[in-house]
Amino acid sequence: MTTLRTRHGLILMIGGGILLGTIGVPLQEADQHSLTAVWFRCLFGCIALSIVLAVSGRLPELKLRGRRLIVVIVTSLLMLLNWWLFFGAILRTSIALATLVFHVQPFIVMALGAWWFGDRVNPRQWAAAGVAVIGLALVSDAVSALAGIKTIEHDEWVGLMMCLVGAFCYALVVVLTKSIQTNHAISSTVLEVPTASPPSPIVLVWWQCAIGILVLGWWPIQHGLPSAPKAWAWLFALGVLNTGLAYTLLYAGISRLPSGRIAILQFVYPLTAVIVDGVVYDRVLDLMQFFGFLLMIVAVLVTASVDD
Repeated sequence: MTTLRTRHGLILMIGGGILLGTIGVPLQEADQHSLTAVWFRCLFGCIALSIVLAVSGRLPELKLRGRRLIVVIVTSLLMLLNWWLFFGAILRTSIALATLVFHVQPFIVMALGAWWFGDRVNPRQWAAAGVAVIGLALVSDAVSALAGIKTIEHDEWVGLMMCLVGAFCYALVVVLTKSIQTNHAISSTVLEVPTASPPSPIVLVWWQCAIGILVLGWWPIQHGLPSAPKAWAWLFALGVLNTGLAYTLLYAGISRLPSGRIAILQFVYPLTAVIVDGVVYDRVLDLMQFFGFLLMIVAVLVTASVDD
């Protein structure tokens, strides 16, 4: 039974990772401003997730109140900023490069956790973070630029900075969400009074999309809606497939897997992005960038093994 559950988890998480790894395709093919793409991602994603929650009888989970609601609103705004920065970075650099640079966020989470919650970080984990930074420098072509091997255009630098700021926003979302879990555990064990369970990841994504529809609603009103049917089709795919379905599969898979497997499978996303960028747009990582990618993978896996 456990083996079957794990197998299902593997299939679900790999499917979700592949869908997230292809997100750059509808973004580029829609040929819209990054804020337009974010708003339609929120609109169609919210509709898709509402259907999932309704079918599974989980709509009551959307009710939030008090501090929990405030934290969810703040994290939703941070996630919207992250999506806008990430989409902007893809349009200025490439699908693969933006995705790989963004995946420095586990180490930002680690550093914030040590500062915010006093999480213990041992020397091996800090060393892994250092290796990840070296990998990031190689992936982003910063080393090649300093060595005079390559020239990075201004727009590319802007894209890389957008990606790093977006990764920081995402890390803040993770840490703030963890604060909800921590408070839930404290109130349940210390007070010995059952409290409402913290919101599930699917509920959090629904709120991110719903708040995005409201906060960014002014953008399509001011700038108009896409005129080409092709753009509508790609934006629909961005919201339904690369958001609603992707997160549904991903979190369903995560709930069935041990943390060690999850740490490894999270690289399905960036690996898919690298493959898609090469196959669809003929943008292939050079040897130094690929070596940097491998360093980042090793660093995250080392950190995950220490956590386990």
